[in-house]
Amino acid sequence: MLNDQPVKSSKIVVANVEIRLRKDGILRSYWVKDIPPSRVGAPKVEMYIEDRTPSEELERLEFMRLATKNAKFKGRPTKKDRRELDDLRFG
Repeated sequence: MLNDQPVKSSKIVVANVEIRLRKDGILRSYWVKDIPPSRVGAPKVEMYIEDRTPSEELERLEFMRLATKNAKFKGRPTKKDRRELDDLRFG
């Protein structure tokens, strides 16, 4: 979403807009401060965006990581286990 409007992947991004996307099972939010004059490497992207993901979402992500790390199953999860994990991820 770009400024709370659904968009296609081909949408051109400009400065001073908010981008919201679902990644890792949580809703992440970024503010585009400026657009670089040319392509930049991943470490330099932080100069142009600001992560505004709510702390509740980040806590939920950490909880999901701990839950899967301490999960009772080893290897491939059963159908029931996958449903429980989906409930944790997507509420």
